[in-house]
Amino acid sequence: MVRHGAFAYTWDLVGDPAGATRIAELGVDTVTLQAAYHSVRATTAWHPRHRIVHAEHAAAYFRLRPDRWRDLRLQPPAPTWAVDDDDRFGTAFAALTAAGLRTEAWIVLTHASVLGRSAPDLVVRNAYGERFAHALCPAQPDVRQYTLRVVEEICDQYDVPALMLEACGWLGFDHLSAHEKTGGADLSAGARDLLSICLCPACSEALQLDADELSADIRRLLDRELQDGVQVGDQLVDALGPERAQALYDHRSRVISDLVKDITAVAGEREILLMATDDPQVTGPDVGVDLAAFASPPTAYMVKCWDDEEAAIARLKAGVARTDVPLVANVNALGDRPADLPSLAGRLVAAGAQQLR
Repeated sequence: MVRHGAFAYTWDLVGDPAGATRIAELGVDTVTLQAAYHSVRATTAWHPRHRIVHAEHAAAYFRLRPDRWRDLRLQPPAPTWAVDDDDRFGTAFAALTAAGLRTEAWIVLTHASVLGRSAPDLVVRNAYGERFAHALCPAQPDVRQYTLRVVEEICDQYDVPALMLEACGWLGFDHLSAHEKTGGADLSAGARDLLSICLCPACSEALQLDADELSADIRRLLDRELQDGVQVGDQLVDALGPERAQALYDHRSRVISDLVKDITAVAGEREILLMATDDPQVTGPDVGVDLAAFASPPTAYMVKCWDDEEAAIARLKAGVARTDVPLVANVNALGDRPADLPSLAGRLVAAGAQQLR
């Protein structure tokens, strides 16, 4: 079945009796609803009680059962914004289901600044020893236990047919943090990716490389670009050498595939939709993997198609040629040319997208 769906937030629905009907009238058959999500500021144009929602930190929008978290170091906080409800996901899920909409759980796993600040030893650490508080490192056992418990709790409490996994791996340097003042530095793609390499104790050990030497080389390359203007270039294989770059990609692939495999086991018969990009060098909410060789293929890959239309079409066609796993096109409906959305959607389907969100 070809599904066309929309992403939605619980604050679009909880406290608005007409919210689910309004979404159903868009003509979609599926809603991907946030169950665990990072901080964000959002508008709600039609809600009867609010217009701007400021989610100050990552939070669990599903019902938190304290006894299920006492044995874990990391525990998700509850939201305190928008309409008060101790089970926002459940309330919104029930409304969408009553409106005849298939509802998936949208789960952001490793993007959690409040947890990162509470456990700085569990976050991504770059070659300078600087910690990215927003980025929990998935190679850390405590982080892995946390992510699996989030999935377990959602699957145990709600009969959702699918899980949409975002940030199911490493987040890196590129992140909108506080008042952003790094854009003017014009760092090359390679420099940004070097800054995104995690060298926390868990990753350093798993890489099976000389971590001190690797860290020193990364700092040298970055400082040449930052201080002397000698750009690193785009490819990590050129900066680090093929052996070290491959060791990094193998480590990332192992951790991400093991996590997806364990989540799939917890999910039972539910579909697993993985936000991903076909490039193991990439870090971010869409995990960088090799689509042709990923060891734990999900039910479908979610491919972001937000940029230039021709680039999005080319990316989708390339992905279709590299994997038999279905591709779902993630389209931005909030762009500056909403009238072009139907045409873009049609082209993406023609290029091989089996679903749209």
